[in-house]
Amino acid sequence: MKAEIITSGTELLLGEIPDTNTAYIAGQLAALGINLYYASTVGDNFERYSGVLKQAWARSDLIITTGGLGPTQGDITREVVSAMLGEKMTIDPDLKKELTEFFTRLHIEMPDNNLKQATLILSARAMRNTAGTAPGWWVEKDGRTIIVLPGPPREMQTMWENVVLPRLEASRSAIIMSRLIKTWGLSEAAVDQLVSPFLKESNPTLGIYAKPDGIQLRITARENTREGAAEMIARREREIREVMKEHIWGVDNDTLESIVGRLLARRALTLAVAESFTGGLLALALNNVPEGQGFFKGGVVISPCARFSWNLGEPGSATATLMASQVREKFSTDIGMAIDGPGGPGPAAPGSKLFIAIGNDRANEVFTPGYMGRPEQVARRTVNHALILLRNFVDRTS
Repeated sequence: MKAEIITSGTELLLGEIPDTNTAYIAGQLAALGINLYYASTVGDNFERYSGVLKQAWARSDLIITTGGLGPTQGDITREVVSAMLGEKMTIDPDLKKELTEFFTRLHIEMPDNNLKQATLILSARAMRNTAGTAPGWWVEKDGRTIIVLPGPPREMQTMWENVVLPRLEASRSAIIMSRLIKTWGLSEAAVDQLVSPFLKESNPTLGIYAKPDGIQLRITARENTREGAAEMIARREREIREVMKEHIWGVDNDTLESIVGRLLARRALTLAVAESFTGGLLALALNNVPEGQGFFKGGVVISPCARFSWNLGEPGSATATLMASQVREKFSTDIGMAIDGPGGPGPAAPGSKLFIAIGNDRANEVFTPGYMGRPEQVARRTVNHALILLRNFVDRTS
């Protein structure tokens, strides 16, 4: 099956909002073993949109569109699809009733324009939108499928998970399973070299992806039975673990903060953090872990003007160690951790360094990571690095 994604909206072309829908759908298709060949973005122009859709219809079996399902004149996806297929849009009584009841519950008079959201064509089945007002379309004709989804990411993802994914899974002739292996400490090129013998195989396949929390490996297996696919993935995972060793930190939906949280909770250890450069990103990550209320006791964000009250000098190893010690004492925790650097997460002077300090009542360690990129990227990577270091520190000292 050849798949193609079309995202619509002039705001995407102008860079006013990022296109996260393509990335999400592409990942979902990969997990299903569906080959994505093309992805494009088109503005709210009938002729251009029609041209893009006709091209997709000529070369792809599965076409997925997002956006253009609102009530305004600029929302033209339904019109473009119906015109290309030569089918007339008509108001569906059930969709109209649901839409009217929605506005009634809000005590708002429904504008007439909203009625276009209750239309269907003969080849389309409606997909209910439980997160918004715009139903999607599932269109099947001449051996091809067009899946028409709303543009807002929350609405699109909800419809995908509730309606689209189950239908696509049910239509597969083989069982396709995936496993995501997450690594840290090696470059993409180094990981590629280590797993190169597996990259040439077609079943299971292996993909490499660079992410903010390290390099990820996706194993995808296709088999006639779930047990067979699971065994293929397990065998390949064992082989990858033999070459990647300690660089693997998690799998699938694991996050660095959840891994660290479970480790600290399991060992009944408590933690407090102090941050200058990262502005509270580390505390936010730890606070969002379900186990956080047990192990995470608090965090302090130290601005440049507050360094004096903490008796801190310029950023350095000694200063970071002092921050970790003081925050551990302030919150009476087993472990104190600090990230210190040049001011807040703004542009740093050339050659400036970041410092990550971790300490308990038996040991203190300081690390100086070096990253390039935009300030927000550097801050995020520093937090990820700090979580990896914290995991290793706990393993060594407790």
